[in-house]
Amino acid sequence: MIEVNKENFEAEVLNSEKPVIVDFWGPSCQPCLKLMPDVEALAGTYNEEVKIVKLNSTENRRVCINHRVMGLPSFLLFKDGAEVKRISGGELTKEDIENLIKENI
Repeated sequence: MIEVNKENFEAEVLNSEKPVIVDFWGPSCQPCLKLMPDVEALAGTYNEEVKIVKLNSTENRRVCINHRVMGLPSFLLFKDGAEVKRISGGELTKEDIENLIKENI
């Protein structure tokens, strides 16, 4: 999984030819850390159809503000440079993220 930040967000996410799911996470967010192995597994499973990247919200506050990410974990799906869907909240499961992928590829 690629780690995105303010320097490469545009290139990796907005200019991607494939749909991109951005995992907004934080090092002190326990639900985020709990989901991370599942997210990495999904990134491997669906790497032909969608790019899944992660963004550390603590180190990239401006990116979070620009995309109105108010809570963690948050998963934003981008297609052709625009956000098309998002899911967020501490109760997210691997299945929720997989559904986001399947509904949008």
